[in-house]
Amino acid sequence: MALTTRRRALTTLAAALAGAAALPASQARAGTARPGPHPLWNAHAHNDYEHPRPLFDALDHRFNSVEADIFLVGDQLLIGHDSSELDPTRTLESLYLDPLAARVCADHGSVYRGWRRPLQLLVDIKTEGSSTYLELDRHLRRYPHLFTRYAHGRVHPGPVTAVISGDRAARIPMEAQEERRAFYDGRLTDLGTAAPATFISLISDNWTQNFTWSGEGAFPDAERQKLRSITAAAHARGQQVRFWATPDAAGPARDALWTELLAAGVDYLNTDDLAGLENFLDTRPTA
Repeated sequence: MALTTRRRALTTLAAALAGAAALPASQARAGTARPGPHPLWNAHAHNDYEHPRPLFDALDHRFNSVEADIFLVGDQLLIGHDSSELDPTRTLESLYLDPLAARVCADHGSVYRGWRRPLQLLVDIKTEGSSTYLELDRHLRRYPHLFTRYAHGRVHPGPVTAVISGDRAARIPMEAQEERRAFYDGRLTDLGTAAPATFISLISDNWTQNFTWSGEGAFPDAERQKLRSITAAAHARGQQVRFWATPDAAGPARDALWTELLAAGVDYLNTDDLAGLENFLDTRPTA
């Protein structure tokens, strides 16, 4: 296969992820259902499960990405930030998978009625990655029509795209699969490597370990250029970008940093403040 043909095929597959490349609003709409409120494509609910109504609070604020931390206990995937706070009634199914399946059924095949771009479900593995992922894979397969699926070199978009983060050992069984219902959350060290967007759909990293600026004063030119180089390299390969550990206290510094992130093309703004990010994004032009 010629190099240009191979690049074209990779671009097509990456775009099929839907969460891997931004679509104009007109193209993001599904044609058969009357659209509901415009989703906030750039909004990521960090530690979403800590809100009073996990998932539903984020959806009410129109977020298009939510984060769930999981622990493997027996054959159950329990939700929590620390093993000491686990509750056997708070499972991945009860808080996320079952509600998402019900919502997609009720809203004509989309998480947001009338909008076809998938919701990103970022699953952060807190226990040993390989065994936890294999159990997670069994859970995801119980929802055959819910998730974006990779099968034998092709991506088949679904209403929800699961992206696996956390313990790095999950990568080994994921890369061995010819068919899976999840994609991998890479790091900046994965940027520009041979791993395609059909495997690493998202590049995430710690803001404070890569940048000194926290929103106070001017953004150093060298850091602005570095940030834009990162997003350009990721987007050229059909991957999205997110940083965690960004300042999250309401105020001018946070707004300044969020403004620079959006201007650089960062795909997800990471926050615990659902209303704060909603208000911020609502003052910006929609994509």
